[in-house]
Amino acid sequence: MDLTGKTALITGASRGIGAAAARAFAEAGANVALVARSRDAIAELAGEIGPKAVAIPCEISRYWEVEQAVANCHKAFGSLDIVVNNAGVIEPIAPLAEADPESWGALIDINLKGVFHGMRAALPGMLASGGGTILTIGSGAAHNPLEGWSAYCTSKAGALMITRATDAEYRARGIRAISLSPGTVATEMQRTIKASGINAVSQLDWSDHIPPEWVAKTLLWMCGPEADGYLGDEISLRDEEIRKKVGVA
Repeated sequence: MDLTGKTALITGASRGIGAAAARAFAEAGANVALVARSRDAIAELAGEIGPKAVAIPCEISRYWEVEQAVANCHKAFGSLDIVVNNAGVIEPIAPLAEADPESWGALIDINLKGVFHGMRAALPGMLASGGGTILTIGSGAAHNPLEGWSAYCTSKAGALMITRATDAEYRARGIRAISLSPGTVATEMQRTIKASGINAVSQLDWSDHIPPEWVAKTLLWMCGPEADGYLGDEISLRDEEIRKKVGVA
């Protein structure tokens, strides 16, 4: 995939899937806007990547900050062609009757409203330029409830619906909206899940998780025409056929 001349904005770019995606997109020739609240981490990653990267500290749950991040991306690179909605949290992990309401709401602000914020801030510019690609990290949790994960499952179900709504409203105007359900990935989030001891996911061995680089490579593949059959839908990286197409089987 050659993304020379394209610009990608990646949320949650400070570590895990986001950092791996930033490296992969830059290696494919894209300019990358690294968006996260971890100011030092994205500054370090931008320094590693070089002039193709810019670090933009941002709290994804605040729309005005996301709007400013998109404006800064346009100012730095002149365009915005790809958005990767990756920022997300897993906590609170707790039974519904015991979940802290403020923590539950904070997760929704990041995982669900944060996706909306990224789309809402990017879409006007994309539509004005004739189109763009919006990729969102989904989850099997969007389809099946898991013990202790009421907030996370709800947020991922909502994020998938926003992807479908974006496709329904804007596919005809050149917007490619797709969700990616990667399965379990070897990131810090899995350590938090493991420590909780709640539900079957916490019982998985570390070797059961795929590397974040597989997810990054899939996101890159999703920017090309081979993924057009999945517009408005969700791609599962558990699917062996998808793994073969991407080249991570």
